[in-house]
Amino acid sequence: MFDALSDRLEAAWKKLRGQNKISQSNIQDALREVRRALLEADVNLQVVKDFINEVETKAQGAEVLAGVRPDQQFIKIVHDELVQVMGEENVPLAEVEGQTTIVLMAGLQGTGKTTATAKLALHLRKLERSCLLVATDVYRPAAIDQLITLGKQIDVPVFELGSDANPVEIARQGVERAKAEGINTVIIDTAGRLQIDEDMMAELARIKETVQPHETLLVVDSMTGQEAANLTRTFHEQIGITGAILTKLDGDSRGGAALSVRQISGAPIKFVGVGEKVEALQPFYPERMASRILGMGDVLTLVEKAQEEFDLADAEKMQEKIMSAKFDFTDFLKQLRLLKNMGSLGGIIKMIPGMNKLSDDQLKQGETQLKRCEAMINSMTRQERHDPDLLASSPSRRRRIASGSGYRESDVSKLVGDFQKMRSLMQQMGQGQMPGMFGGGMGEAFAGGGNRPPAPGWRGYPGGASTKKKKTKDKKKKGFGNL
Repeated sequence: MFDALSDRLEAAWKKLRGQNKISQSNIQDALREVRRALLEADVNLQVVKDFINEVETKAQGAEVLAGVRPDQQFIKIVHDELVQVMGEENVPLAEVEGQTTIVLMAGLQGTGKTTATAKLALHLRKLERSCLLVATDVYRPAAIDQLITLGKQIDVPVFELGSDANPVEIARQGVERAKAEGINTVIIDTAGRLQIDEDMMAELARIKETVQPHETLLVVDSMTGQEAANLTRTFHEQIGITGAILTKLDGDSRGGAALSVRQISGAPIKFVGVGEKVEALQPFYPERMASRILGMGDVLTLVEKAQEEFDLADAEKMQEKIMSAKFDFTDFLKQLRLLKNMGSLGGIIKMIPGMNKLSDDQLKQGETQLKRCEAMINSMTRQERHDPDLLASSPSRRRRIASGSGYRESDVSKLVGDFQKMRSLMQQMGQGQMPGMFGGGMGEAFAGGGNRPPAPGWRGYPGGASTKKKKTKDKKKKGFGNL
């Protein structure tokens, strides 16, 4: 997500690195890089001009604080301006007290509107809001069936009258059903458009006039860049929308849509789709998104995702096991599966500050290593999972596991050895000692091996001091370690 934009902005910080203060002369190269980065990210030209003017004005008027380098201060100014451009704060979905909240979904074909409708319903279910989906797309083949299938998948009812009914009447009856049954929120999925079509826009206007929605959300494909902002403005002018949902943001390495929609259309981005799974919908927080763009991670979203999957009581028990070195392969397998439920390893890792430096190849290698671990653990007996020491002393058991999982005995031996090292390190931490946590083995599988980003204080890390030399042996390691 936004990888290309992040890389180009990194070049801007380098222009100020080593300078004693921000001045009219030395800031011009950095601004030129920022401008180029935004234009290549397909951000609207007027948005780019206004952005650069604001950053230049604030940078020249800023007093350099003691202990803060000019490039660090410049990053802070750019971060704050990104937040400003994207809308400053999260705009939550409306909820009308004591009434059924009505949400109308609109958008072009191919943007993922029907899927976004189901994703939104699941998001509301997690907030303990009951939902009803209404299928009014009678034109696209199987559109109604798709919504029904998604409704069953997330356990949300779908109201439909077939493909021969009038969409306006379907919407009206669906809202009446929701009100009669005391449902908190009704979400109406409307027909998509290949382009701005006058007849369908008129139909959408009639549906809106009939049901009087509290929210009218436009679903737009973030891959279209600044065109997404122009489309949002057109819909806002003709229909009147209250917000937008950006889909396919996980595949957008540029970021033009996220940085243009609010400024061009005036409509806030309320949610973003970050994957194909029905769970892959997140509320849009401008500050968190700015942090991701600048490679600072997104810890708050990571914590929220973890809270959805992890039980607090189980987490406390797991912590006790880890600190007392009773953590076994069964526990490790459980943690792997919880991690999978949170999303892709790459998506999770890049929410951790500084970890955006890992390449796609490294992340893929890490996922492959974790799959190897899972395959070997699945070939173990229950007794072997609970007692890793049993495997360390039995070559015949390791050979059997290797044969069952399709790997070599040396791979199983490496897994067992790394696991024992990891338990020993965690036990030392539990006793108040601080060993080199990511020294090798399974720690590297999660930390990115020798190619992980440097800690604060290393050259190239925003917020760290300059260091001239790095150990050459670190450069030889690849990917996520050798399990």
